[in-house]
Amino acid sequence: MECMQKSGSHVQEDHFIPEIIDPETLEPLPFGSEGELVFTTITKTGQPLIRYRTRDLTHLIYEKCECGRTAVRMGRILGRSDDMMIIRGVNVFPSQVESVLLEMPEFEPHYLIVVDRVNNTDTFQIQVEVRPDYYSDEMNKMIALKKKIAARMQSVIGIQPDIKIVEPRSLERSQGKAKHVIDNRKLV
Repeated sequence: MECMQKSGSHVQEDHFIPEIIDPETLEPLPFGSEGELVFTTITKTGQPLIRYRTRDLTHLIYEKCECGRTAVRMGRILGRSDDMMIIRGVNVFPSQVESVLLEMPEFEPHYLIVVDRVNNTDTFQIQVEVRPDYYSDEMNKMIALKKKIAARMQSVIGIQPDIKIVEPRSLERSQGKAKHVIDNRKLV
């Protein structure tokens, strides 16, 4: 649970043992490291969980909270280990793209990430839908929007994506879980 200080979710250590592991090697990481959150239940008797992998990437905070509680806290979730892509040596999560789109009123939360490899170099394109009231036939307005979102994406993700602004409602909608990533590097 999160307290009024909003500095991480308190873990009830009398019921759960949290740990952070490397999602690749499954080895425990040192205190304060970012990695995948794993829980072991202590008090659950019918069906205990032992080192249950949540697939959430975060870190644990062991310092005393300003609210006075001393229990370990879980930091903000950075993404999911099963959604992570490595592009040009940088860990990229679709949730990072979505968070940028949700904070920018000019864009719909619909996007498509297309990753490929050309001449042994990863290419990284994000197709984003502009909202109807911001869509324009004027090239300079669309270029300004593209520069704005590209700068914000680079600051959040850490690498410069190729942004392609598409017309409203032009990206495919799905009935189930939305497909946000096409990784053509795996086809080679």
